[in-house]
Amino acid sequence: MSRPLPSIAAAMIFLAGLVVGGTVPSTAQEPQPQSWPEVKCARYKKAWSEALAHRGMKGLSRDFIERHDTFLASGCTTKGDVCPRSAEELDLANMMVVAAMNAGTASTFPPFSCRK
Repeated sequence: MSRPLPSIAAAMIFLAGLVVGGTVPSTAQEPQPQSWPEVKCARYKKAWSEALAHRGMKGLSRDFIERHDTFLASGCTTKGDVCPRSAEELDLANMMVVAAMNAGTASTFPPFSCRK
């Protein structure tokens, strides 16, 4: 059974637009510039929040969400152990890999990995 590509493509375009959106000029009141790992994590967190707001939580297991939340809480530094098991989890994981790459990170940045 194939899934409709237009909805997946539309979601990926939506996420890509969120990640590569415009920047705001720096002002004297802003904090020191963030390190590249902090910038990558902030961009990824934003894309994750927007993806969940756009697609909802339907089909996402508690384990999937909790493991992903642990990754975000670590500043995106813990080793990936978020295993997408349902079709919805896999679709979201694929969208997040594309969003991460559009944000200038490697495709290995997101925490998605299924170990034996």
